[in-house]
Formats: sequence, structure tokens, C-alpha cells
Amino acid sequence: MAEAVLSKVKIRPLGDRVLVKPLEKEKQERGGLIIPDTAKEKPQEGEIIAAGKGKTSDDGKLIPMDVKAGDKILYGKYSGTEIKIDGDEYLIMHQDDILGVLEPK
Repeated sequence: MAEAVLSKVKIRPLGDRVLVKPLEKEKQERGGLIIPDTAKEKPQEGEIIAAGKGKTSDDGKLIPMDVKAGDKILYGKYSGTEIKIDGDEYLIMHQDDILGVLEPK
């Protein structure tokens, strides 16, 4: 069980949920045009800050998480619920919304 400490707030995701910090892509300008933040696509990569214990099956057994804090992941474009803590944006999502774990080269 991982618990994230963000300033004075402690967050422990429940069940099969994870707390994700979206990773910002490098700022790109094409032909001298600056793309406003409102027109940019949401990032689909993030780092898991904290993860819950896992899902409970119908027969009461705990199914452990496949991911852990520190993993870099890919997730669906509209996955999770956006939250703000001390001005920083995070997502809370179910493990099922994670498409894959990015492995180091």
C-alpha cells in the first residue's frame, strides 16, 4: 500500500485506484506558432504517485495491483477524475483505465 504525501494532505487511493501525476510533453512550436493550452491535447502519460491495495473479488479475495508507485504509465485520453492539490493537477483512476506500463530502455 502506497500513500502519497502532497504538502499537508495525505492521499491513499482506495481499492484498485491509483493517483497519477500527468507528465507534460515538451513544448513544441511549429512554424513559429504557439499553441494555446486550451487547444493542446491532454497528456496520456503519467507517473503513479500512490496505489491502493487492490480489488476485492466476488468471493472476498484480494486481487493485488499490477502497478506500483513510481511506475510510468499510459492511460486513456479521458480516463480518471482530475483533482487539484496545492495548484498541482493529478488524476485518480481505476487500474483498468491504465493501458500499459512504460518500461525503461
